[in-house]
Amino acid sequence: MNRKLAHRAAVGVIALALAATATACGDDGSTGSGAEGDGTGEITFWDNNGGVRTEVWNEIIAAFEEEHPDIDVVYEGIPIDQVQSKYDAAIQGGSGLPDVGMVSTSYLANLVAQGALSPIDDRLTGSSLDGQLSPAFLESVRATTGGEELFSVPTSANQGILWYRTDLFDDAGLEPPTSWENFYTAAEELADPDNNRFGFTIRGGEGSIAQALDAMYSQSGIDSFWSEDGTESTVNAPENVAALERYVDLYNTVTPEADVNSDFTTMIATFSGGDVGMVQHNLGSYGDLSEAFGENVAGLPMPTNDDGHHTFVSNPVDGMALFNSSDNKDAAWTFMEFAASYEMNSMWNESAGQIPANTEAQQADWVADSPPTQAAVEALSDEATTIVQLPYYLPDWNNISKADNEPNFQRVLLGEMSAQDFLDELATQFNEAQAEWEEQQQ
Repeated sequence: MNRKLAHRAAVGVIALALAATATACGDDGSTGSGAEGDGTGEITFWDNNGGVRTEVWNEIIAAFEEEHPDIDVVYEGIPIDQVQSKYDAAIQGGSGLPDVGMVSTSYLANLVAQGALSPIDDRLTGSSLDGQLSPAFLESVRATTGGEELFSVPTSANQGILWYRTDLFDDAGLEPPTSWENFYTAAEELADPDNNRFGFTIRGGEGSIAQALDAMYSQSGIDSFWSEDGTESTVNAPENVAALERYVDLYNTVTPEADVNSDFTTMIATFSGGDVGMVQHNLGSYGDLSEAFGENVAGLPMPTNDDGHHTFVSNPVDGMALFNSSDNKDAAWTFMEFAASYEMNSMWNESAGQIPANTEAQQADWVADSPPTQAAVEALSDEATTIVQLPYYLPDWNNISKADNEPNFQRVLLGEMSAQDFLDELATQFNEAQAEWEEQQQ
């Protein structure tokens, strides 16, 4: 797949800096050096979406313990909104970390920089997972920490999807929104605001910037978040500005006026409860939308750009990490290997409605029976697809891409701020965060 890693010019520097930081943390005992163990005994596993995924993990653990009766897995489910702080607290406290933990790439670099995780390249090579994991997922995990060592076994990822009402499209004689031109044509032709019919519902509240970035890069086809020298964000490139201008012009023309405040829940409720042609979200909406519309709803990957190819921004990749402090790394790796195997990875992702990292699991019957998931897998596997790696390694990423700038995005929708000014401000903040990050790694 034609992918250019973000932060290319600084990859070597960052990778070396992270390695040095990890070594220092290990030396001062904050995360411990652990031990291999004899491959038996008890290991602790932290689930980063406790409650939501507890049931499927209990099934996987039961199957593992039946196959490996000399290893006991102690499960702890951590709510998704608490897991990063719990990891940080355990690291700072110098004890209490698990042997294995689920870790998203959205905070993977933070754990690596603190020396908490053990690289797994040597364990993966020659294991039953060698050659079985999606190259795209592996690349995303490596890119998160500089592109060198691998610090988690990827298990799943989500994907941006454009959901559309097939019945409304058919009645209007419209082509599915496979391209951005088809999307804009449909958004305009399906809209009849005076009769409470809309072509699209846009996310203007919490979580809006992530979806705007998805739409921008998908339209522009720009293939990297950073300039060639790795110092300037491309977020305010002219092609992205033009893409955002066209996207936000839909607001209150072919979308409901109330969309300016819509978060995920409100946006999906708007789509599910009225005559709305399209909504942009991810695979996680499949169950709810299928229940609401049956066969009258379908999902496609984000539309192709003018060259007919897909450009996607990276979604966080979930995976299992091996912690340095573990005194039973051999048994912990055995569990990781089992949980990422075809059958278990397929079971987990079918339950979660996400894309399996195991390439054999991507061919499972349930994927073929889920057209949006199948389409996402095919698009990600297409050699012509480009993935723009977002800089999740930046400590300020979440603040910049969420709460700090969501009010400004609402101002853009309301016509109180230009798309150019909004993206210039975003770029300035990202550039400053990048410079600060590099300085801290010296």
